[in-house]
Amino acid sequence: MRGAVQAIYHFARTADDIADEGAAAASQRLGQLNAYRETLQRCARGEGPRDADNRRWPGVFGPLHQAIRRHSLPVGLLDDLLSAFMQDTGNPIYADRAALLDYCSRSANPVGRLLLHLAGVHDALSLQQSDAICSALQLINFWQDLSVDLPRGRPYVCDADLAAHGLSRQALQAGRANPATDALTRELCLWAGAMMVQGAPLACRVPGRLGWELRLVVQGGLRILERIAAMRYRSLDQRPVLRGSDVPAMLWRALRMRVGAAAPGFHLP
Repeated sequence: MRGAVQAIYHFARTADDIADEGAAAASQRLGQLNAYRETLQRCARGEGPRDADNRRWPGVFGPLHQAIRRHSLPVGLLDDLLSAFMQDTGNPIYADRAALLDYCSRSANPVGRLLLHLAGVHDALSLQQSDAICSALQLINFWQDLSVDLPRGRPYVCDADLAAHGLSRQALQAGRANPATDALTRELCLWAGAMMVQGAPLACRVPGRLGWELRLVVQGGLRILERIAAMRYRSLDQRPVLRGSDVPAMLWRALRMRVGAAAPGFHLP
């Protein structure tokens, strides 16, 4: 699986960088992503990348083309990733959680489904739980990065959640934590944590190394939420990170995971 996983990673990483990095205007980023998508479609048709594509994005589409052919990768999932990156170029405002989860369904969930495809796991329950894990990871990343995303004009907190806590988008954008923003962040973390716990049993069913790696992914996401809680939910002030001291707890909890208790020890105050 390693070659295919690396090909998927480089495809997604490069597209994400096109959408987010550098000083290009949004229209230029969108144009580059459209060209990127056209090359993906050529690979899907079996034509492979052109020399110009390989020069423009070295090491991306050659390996991806081989992975698509060798493993019959669902190209629609790769295209879903591109649609999310294209959406990122406009830094949209999300009205409610449904709109935010629609974004997650394209920015995060395809990665989990592609890995399950490579592992030969296709049942409906596993796909549903994979989506829950991936969406939870995306949400956790948002709440971890509030102090980074807001100054860059990336407003992932939806209007409905702001209104429920009596907050305006301007107040959140100001980047000053207060009791209302703390309560908002806590609620968002509880939402993400519940979603992760919902999907966690998948890690106990996926066989082999992938299953163990998935256990650590789950525990890493939950540990970030605990780090945010330890900051009194003030990730609006600074970005929490995992440290070496977190590893023993993550490993211990990963070892203790069972289908009936997939998130042992996880609790948010």
